[in-house]
Amino acid sequence: MSDAAGADESDGGSTADTGPMRRSVEVEYWVIDEDGRLTEPGGLVDASAGVEREFVEPLLEIKTTPCESTAELREELFDRMGRVLRRADELGKGLVPLATPLYDGEIPDLGSERARIQDRVVGDRFEYVRHCAGTHVHVEQLSGREIDQLNVLTALDPAIALVNSSPYFGHEPLAAGARTSLYRWMAYEHLPRQGKLWPYADDTEEWAKRLERRYEAFVTEGVVAGCDRDAVEACFTPESAAWTPVKLRAEFETVEWRSADAALPSQVVRLADELVRIVERLEDAELRVGGEPAGVEDETVVLPTFKTVRNLVEEAVRDGLASDAVGSYLERMGFDVDAYEPLSAELRGSGALTEAEARQMRIDYADRLDGDVRRRGRARSDQAVGRD
Repeated sequence: MSDAAGADESDGGSTADTGPMRRSVEVEYWVIDEDGRLTEPGGLVDASAGVEREFVEPLLEIKTTPCESTAELREELFDRMGRVLRRADELGKGLVPLATPLYDGEIPDLGSERARIQDRVVGDRFEYVRHCAGTHVHVEQLSGREIDQLNVLTALDPAIALVNSSPYFGHEPLAAGARTSLYRWMAYEHLPRQGKLWPYADDTEEWAKRLERRYEAFVTEGVVAGCDRDAVEACFTPESAAWTPVKLRAEFETVEWRSADAALPSQVVRLADELVRIVERLEDAELRVGGEPAGVEDETVVLPTFKTVRNLVEEAVRDGLASDAVGSYLERMGFDVDAYEPLSAELRGSGALTEAEARQMRIDYADRLDGDVRRRGRARSDQAVGRD
């Protein structure tokens, strides 16, 4: 997945001491033609700022700059989405907000040196990664509380259940959160520490040591797989060679939550808003790790043991919000669980798909995304009229 942060168009800032805690998002969407077949983005890349190719051919990434409020984030994301969708109408294309492409075959990549190395290191299992589209949320680092932020976002990893958007790998159902299963567990099975959720960290020095160990292991695996060491080291850094779902990003001075599936823009904005609001509590609250019961209170944020988090993540992947344990935990941590309607839950009863059914499903969900963005546009117009 792409390691470029949404801070590419402006300075990400260093602390939240002098204002709101800034946030940005990156969300990936599958591109289809009018018949529902996967296709390259083509001219969609030039439709707006913040739009880029991903490492596989039919995937497009749309990102925002760091924003000081949810309203600003929503405005920018929907504006960029609207520009891309208008260009898509002209070109006979659509964007699919599902975490997997419902495609029963290999997904070609763009042939970069970076992808070639990963392909050699991970082997045949790297094909699983090519079937994954996700959402990344960047939260501005709070000076002196960076590790606390990292640990809170680690504890919030079960929130993947709120936006699970595809149960499919190819045409077959796999789990409520198929992408997480593919990306974390199946792709990196023989390099589990590269892709799985890492335990809580004690301080930034420990985090840096973890990154360095994972980098050294990755470089070694690359050399063993027949890659040139200089080429591996030129393409990867300690920060970019680990695909753990929650990361301190020194380059952008953010904590990056890479856990969520691709989803409808309205779902992405809601999730980012709630993540930031929970993390912002660290400005005034004490953090306790391993306490019971876990939850967010007025003066304290209590995190469960990492073992508990890991168990809840497994339930979130397998059952999504159908798990009472996951739902009640997320409520205690501050999420409005009832406000979410994960797309994956709509698809879980569909069973195995034919190719024709998969193409139609892509078209249907591209229409859902288009409607999600258009509703936001109509709401803005209504607000403007009301001000007049």
